[in-house]
Amino acid sequence: MNADHTGVLIIGAGQAGATAAAALRDFGYQDRIVVAGSERPLPYERPPLSKTMLSGSGAAEDIQIHPTGFHEEKAIETLLDTEVASLDVHGHTALLKNGKTITWQHCVIATGGKARTIADLTPGTAHIHYLRTIADALRLREEMHQCRSVLILGGGFLGLEVASTARSIGLSATVIESADRLLGRALPPEMSSWLHHAVTASGVDLRLNARCESFDVRADGVSIGLASGETLSADMIVVAVGLAPEVAIASRAGLSIHSGNGGICVDAHCMTSAPGVYAAGDCSSQTHPFTGHEMRLESWQNANEQARLAAAAIAGMPTAPLSAPWFWSDQFGNNLQILGMPVAGLQYHRRDDFSSPDAAPKFLLLGTNETGQILHAIALNAGGDLRQLKPLVDSKTPCDPISLCDATAPLRPLVRAALARTPTLTVS
Repeated sequence: MNADHTGVLIIGAGQAGATAAAALRDFGYQDRIVVAGSERPLPYERPPLSKTMLSGSGAAEDIQIHPTGFHEEKAIETLLDTEVASLDVHGHTALLKNGKTITWQHCVIATGGKARTIADLTPGTAHIHYLRTIADALRLREEMHQCRSVLILGGGFLGLEVASTARSIGLSATVIESADRLLGRALPPEMSSWLHHAVTASGVDLRLNARCESFDVRADGVSIGLASGETLSADMIVVAVGLAPEVAIASRAGLSIHSGNGGICVDAHCMTSAPGVYAAGDCSSQTHPFTGHEMRLESWQNANEQARLAAAAIAGMPTAPLSAPWFWSDQFGNNLQILGMPVAGLQYHRRDDFSSPDAAPKFLLLGTNETGQILHAIALNAGGDLRQLKPLVDSKTPCDPISLCDATAPLRPLVRAALARTPTLTVS
């Protein structure tokens, strides 16, 4: 069996894998780089799948992570539609499913995750949809443009974005969520309440505290029986109940897997329990400097930042640590951004006022602890304000949230004044 050799083998051609390859070149890495991806398209960004790709307003080439020709220009060899069957972390060898063997000096595992499934709703079955890949989005888009109604299981970010897109193209949409409020792990109650009103004002039938007991998939549509005794019917179902990290290859290779979140355990430089092997993105579990807790973050930003950390470690170059977690979602005509993480006991302060859900309001919510550190900031249609606030959040600089929430005063000078009062900034 012929063996090929590369300086860096990157397993996974998603956001983290593609970014790691580019970052290696940016850091001056000169050796060979091979990226092995299991999908056919060039590396692409996943956030648009539930929005422009689903609505039909975007094309596959619009969401490529790097422009056409980038990989050739940077001498990054990208093996598409290629799966790695096994990894020998001691022998620095990877066996591809096509029988080819690759030896490597460094390896980055960036396998991402896969949609969590429901046993009675088999992926690929008629009228049953999951959304993780371009292929998923195209299949879903085709049926959405041919039907009139959709049931969406899950009221998280993905489920709400699908509902938003469905309403924008004229479908009736019902969202079934088992929790008692929307995005309860990401938003404080008052923001969940505002979002609830925005979602229902758009025409979505929102069912909270709802538990599914039965599913009926027929040639002409689908039905769900709820524990309440009610039956909901539609032309199709979209299942959006979370993401499972894709760690099978890492687990078989003997790498340490977090017992709680299921991610591949990595250190501050994204190295796994095996020297020379790194992991980044949705599949990895890392102690985050902002929270001090080990966690697995599913976000575009985290994939990019962990990819940069791994690339810097491989190239032997310094780089900045992880910044405060950042998430965003576009839904129902609004842009929602979240900086930092919610923890118990935060007090929330609002800059600008809530408006009716259909009026495209603009406001900030600042969640502070007892020392005045902003640990959780939420922006609705106020991304520019959130960027101005970011230095305070990243550095955990104590501040006066009341003054920051004075909407009559420009925000930037207030942030600068707060930073100036703390001569030495540290991130704990």
